[in-house]
Amino acid sequence: MSYANGDTTNPRRIGRQQSSASASLAMRQNSVTPSRKKKDAWWRSRWCCPCLRAKSSEEEVLDKLTDGKKDEEGDKEEVELNDMMLIVKKIDLMKKKKEENKITHHTNEYDYDELIVRRGQPFDMKLQFNRPYNPETDQIFLELQTGTTPQVTKGTLIIVPLVEEHNHMEWGAKVTQASGNHVTLSVNSSPEAVIGKFQLSVRTRGPGGELKTPSAQENSIYILFNPWCEKDSVFLDNEEWRKEYVLNETGMIYYGTEFQIGARTWNFAQFSKGVLDACLYVLEKGGMPASGSKDSVSTARVISAMVNSPDDDGVLEGNWSGDYSDGTCPTSWVGSEDILLQYHKTRKPVCYGQCWVFSGVTTTVLRCLGIPSRSVTNFSSAHDTDVSLTMDIFFDENMKSLEDMNYDSVWNFHVWNDCWMARPDLPPGYGGWQAVDATPQETSSGTYCCGPASILAIRNGLVFLKHDTPFIFAEVNSDKIYWQRQADGTFKKLFIEKKAIGHKISTKAVASNEREDITSLYKHPEGSEEERIAVETASKYGNKPSIYIDSDMPSDVGIEVQTDEKTTMGSDVVLCVGLTNKSNEQRFVTLFINTAMMYYTGVLKESFRKEEKAVQLSPYEEARVEMVIKYAEYHEELIDQAAMMFTISGRVQETGQLLATQQTFRLRTPDLEIIPIGGAVVGQEMRAKISFVNPLPKTLTGVYFRVEGPGLHKPNIVQVGDVARGATVTITQTFVPVKPGPRKLIASLDSRQLTQVHGVAEVDVKE
Repeated sequence: MSYANGDTTNPRRIGRQQSSASASLAMRQNSVTPSRKKKDAWWRSRWCCPCLRAKSSEEEVLDKLTDGKKDEEGDKEEVELNDMMLIVKKIDLMKKKKEENKITHHTNEYDYDELIVRRGQPFDMKLQFNRPYNPETDQIFLELQTGTTPQVTKGTLIIVPLVEEHNHMEWGAKVTQASGNHVTLSVNSSPEAVIGKFQLSVRTRGPGGELKTPSAQENSIYILFNPWCEKDSVFLDNEEWRKEYVLNETGMIYYGTEFQIGARTWNFAQFSKGVLDACLYVLEKGGMPASGSKDSVSTARVISAMVNSPDDDGVLEGNWSGDYSDGTCPTSWVGSEDILLQYHKTRKPVCYGQCWVFSGVTTTVLRCLGIPSRSVTNFSSAHDTDVSLTMDIFFDENMKSLEDMNYDSVWNFHVWNDCWMARPDLPPGYGGWQAVDATPQETSSGTYCCGPASILAIRNGLVFLKHDTPFIFAEVNSDKIYWQRQADGTFKKLFIEKKAIGHKISTKAVASNEREDITSLYKHPEGSEEERIAVETASKYGNKPSIYIDSDMPSDVGIEVQTDEKTTMGSDVVLCVGLTNKSNEQRFVTLFINTAMMYYTGVLKESFRKEEKAVQLSPYEEARVEMVIKYAEYHEELIDQAAMMFTISGRVQETGQLLATQQTFRLRTPDLEIIPIGGAVVGQEMRAKISFVNPLPKTLTGVYFRVEGPGLHKPNIVQVGDVARGATVTITQTFVPVKPGPRKLIASLDSRQLTQVHGVAEVDVKE
């Protein structure tokens, strides 16, 4: 950045320095010669803020004395003063993507021209002066400021002095090379520095006075968390993990049921142009003071609150109604970029999101700011509404479900986030992975946010450790308890189903597109003594602390439910109920089977199929009861995710034993086929063909594709219209890759009749 003589954007004093400079200048003007006054006027004209540059009375007198002609003595002294001052002519932050700063700070993938660095790690910069730097007589300081009212005590105004050697816990600038009018500095930032966008100024002090360069956009510096720095609270001592959880632009988000796990590719796009500014705006909008962003725990908590919108106009508005006509259907999103950029531009919540969208955006924001993060899916995920730490299901005297009392729900799946950080606010040992949930379910301290909660605390049932550990514990390890209403209106505990909640907790594996099961991080093995201790420890802090007293209930008839998880949309559904008589006597069982469509959140629509069946079991006999649901019977009932809930209850006539269980089921949807055409080379146009076959015996209306890929293809929507039953639709997309290496092209299809259709293709881009 060069400064020309006479340019009003030259270095100038601002803030308190301006006031100090004005006072000092006024003192020097007392009893000085006209030529000295002219030097002061010259100094003011070049280096003071334009608002201070109105002509003084001394300048007007000088104009009259010289009659518009230059005073030779003044010119001579002006040159002398110029030579004495140390004036910054150019600042080079060495910020190009292939220069050392961005490479060593792992920020070269950000699509930004400005310098982006990670705290606690040195970066280099070059200064060009009007004369050689003399360490004996000259001083150099750097000033960085962020926020509306920068203050040194809050870390939002940083004065960086020159030092002989770096102290890795403090800010300091070390001269590494001085040649002619050029000086190279190695600048070290504190590993506890505030995160954000800083304005840089250079202040010099020499025999000729003190000067300060103005702030300029091209000299802005973004400072992020640093998982590569041992002193940073988000330090992660595993390079492969850092590549996956900080630098990977795409990932897998899992959905469906524990018996039929689906996977969709998500474009996190944390390096795309504008996304970093959008993420910083999220923190600002969340009311976090600039000084608060130095703390990773507080930052993660604000993000969990701001990615949803109910109480703070955050990024995404949730919608589980099935009507998305005034926004975007949650299943059609394939990445976070569009969402964050739209939010930053409009300052209004984006419509609409559900749990995997909230999680995908949260992963983007955390990774973009430098906090290691991953999206995590919990199957059979409980939603505890009354802090009982149990899932309570109520039946009437005849074992019919009491829907008006069943407020707790079990989601087919629920997606949240893990983020990695130290927890100095907890006892030692509870750092590492922390659970954060941005989906608005229940309030925490009056705000829709959840976490960060230590996963180790969740595993051991230590629900008294903050933040929101009881809620997340219930999601993964609560028991399902069945209650029956008695004749006097009270409820009797029938039995406890101990293995119903928290199955196949999943995330994308490191350096692979495979699914990794991380259930063991969240809970001890089901049925183990450690797991039971954790459950009973947690329950002591709920509102039913005595629930596990006399909880063992003998029974001799077992029940098991099976469905074919390969059943596709448009096919008939077959339900099998298996009954086992474990006694040496005959048993007669009356079964009630209730079928309803279910939102993935566990909320049921009205039942569309009810059956009662009588089964006679000989001693030790195993019997199967089968029920078939035709497509014609269920297709009008379909809702998002195409999920069903089967509730089976019954009674054993001879013993009075009560049976109750639930089974979720999801119809499979087809995948998109994506075929890249030709070679992929940076800067050269290429194409990809995307195909889809309508599997339903009906016409799809309002069909559209959404296509994007980091480094390949900006988010794009392609309207198709109607697709007839059994018909194939193909679109061709043309794009120009801008980044080399392995990339992913991601697409989704959405219509009123069919959702959750997506696909991905690997594209290896050459330089």
